[in-house]
Amino acid sequence: MIIAIHSRDVTAEEALAEALGREISLDEGLTTEPGGTVVAQSNRLDHYTDEDETWSSATWADHLADPSLEHPLASGPDGDRRAILHVTAHMHPLDRELNHAEWSEIGYRIARVAGIAPPGDDQACQWIAVQAQPGRLDVIANLIRLDGTWSAQPRRLLQTLVAEARNIEADLLLHSSHRQDSARQDPAPGLGHVVFPRVPTATGPLAGILRQLAAEQSGPIAAVRQLVEEVGRQAASLPGDQTDAAARDLFWAARRLYGLQEQLGEIASRVQPPAPPAALAPARPVQARAASRVAVR
Repeated sequence: MIIAIHSRDVTAEEALAEALGREISLDEGLTTEPGGTVVAQSNRLDHYTDEDETWSSATWADHLADPSLEHPLASGPDGDRRAILHVTAHMHPLDRELNHAEWSEIGYRIARVAGIAPPGDDQACQWIAVQAQPGRLDVIANLIRLDGTWSAQPRRLLQTLVAEARNIEADLLLHSSHRQDSARQDPAPGLGHVVFPRVPTATGPLAGILRQLAAEQSGPIAAVRQLVEEVGRQAASLPGDQTDAAARDLFWAARRLYGLQEQLGEIASRVQPPAPPAALAPARPVQARAASRVAVR
């Protein structure tokens, strides 16, 4: 799972349009029913809507922007008024298809660790989790709480979300939770620190070299993937449509590299030579047993 934090905005229109993969509209309804597009939402949503009412995507965008209009003086610690937070979780391309409840759990967990939905807090932020594109979940929130204060987020938000993504992968048995990584888990700081092993000449060393290449954190492909992810995060934090498009392309490139690592690991398991059969204990010589019987007599 790859986590991306987009640059904040004053409205939710662009974030929701990107989550849907199309422009928002007054004619397109987004439901919260099982199988619907909105898989999770803030716990006070029933105060704003009727059970039988289906909101359009434009209405959802207005709903997310409402706290900014109701509390025009609220701002972040740095005085920033851009209150719309947009977090995207990209699933691994080899992950199984998730059901509505699983997408919902991912949305709630991202919202909790991001500080926008503390458990039991009736004055927390307004937010929704949108699952409209394959292998992708978007969490969109207004950082201005219902009481007019700014939401307290983790100091290292991205690192916190990445750590929770690893927990989600393990809990939901997603693809990366089954990785077999016998290499060091020290993150590679750059390509200059990667040691490329020599090409092996037997199937045993061949499997070993493939496992090193497939190592999630310390292999040479991992170093490239981590650099691509980091550049993607930096691009996503910059203003402009072109940088947003570049960030999306970089995240997809990182996912393809991740898939390559998985494929190499699977090949390594196929070329690993079988373990040699257990050695049998040597039989005692017949003469020795006969001598033993004579000695007993």
